[in-house]
Amino acid sequence: MVSRRTVIAAGAAASLASGLVAAQRTGSNAARFSLKFAPHEGSFASRGGRIEQIAFAADQGFTAWEDNEASLRTVAEQEQMAKALSQRGMTMGVFVASMPKWAQSRPLLGADDGAEREAFLANIRASIDVAKRLNANRMTVVTGFMDPRLPVDIQTARVIDVMRRAGDIVAPHNIAMVMEPLNTRTNHPGVYMQTIAQGFAVARGVNSPAVKILADLYHEQIQSGNLIPTLDTCWSEIGYIQFGDNPGRKEPTTGEINFANIVKWLRSRQYSGVIGMEHGNSIAGRAGEDRLIAAYHEIDRAGGEQG
Repeated sequence: MVSRRTVIAAGAAASLASGLVAAQRTGSNAARFSLKFAPHEGSFASRGGRIEQIAFAADQGFTAWEDNEASLRTVAEQEQMAKALSQRGMTMGVFVASMPKWAQSRPLLGADDGAEREAFLANIRASIDVAKRLNANRMTVVTGFMDPRLPVDIQTARVIDVMRRAGDIVAPHNIAMVMEPLNTRTNHPGVYMQTIAQGFAVARGVNSPAVKILADLYHEQIQSGNLIPTLDTCWSEIGYIQFGDNPGRKEPTTGEINFANIVKWLRSRQYSGVIGMEHGNSIAGRAGEDRLIAAYHEIDRAGGEQG
């Protein structure tokens, strides 16, 4: 005689099996975002380590990932991350190809002494292997700091020269470096590249598909504002986007930037690249992670979610 408990257990098992099949079929338990928003390690810190956070992000519908410090990780860690992303069908965004020495305000890529330019180029060469391990086709470049002893125009010429040489190094590998303008008002006093417009001038001077601009909208909002007209003017040289609201550098909807309109504009340009979530969470713990996910769904819908 079959007991009631056996029947209930069988039903539960069947339900679980059905759920597992559905999860395997869809690869996600949530609606996928229509754009490639890319969290990073720490976005979902309560869920475990890097690999667990990637799995959680995929389950929430995110289809990309970025990791500024990937080049500083071991080869084994890089390969493990690449495998996790591949298994989840996620796109790798940027990593920093040549990490500046922030505390020392170095390198000075426009200085008279060319030693730091040569060291920068050595870092770019080494980063090619990192990009290949990660299946990344974009890597971030910070163009160093200002040398107060030299005219800005002299430094610009030298930055263009070194970026042209760097572009020649990475171009055969179908990789593009994206130069990141940084704000000087809140976070990075003394950096050389401070606006997307300045990046546009350098990129046009280099004239290479391997040298583009990283448009971090948090930095640009602080330094210059006028985001959509700036993106529109400089679009031919922009190779990557990052979001972060101002003030506070937290998730969209926590500050003054109208990210729904930014999303709408990016769709009008048929942008299919990664959008790095280059910010922290406004609330700690799982409540903050839930808010982060909800904020991105909000701007995705408000911006005219597709599909």
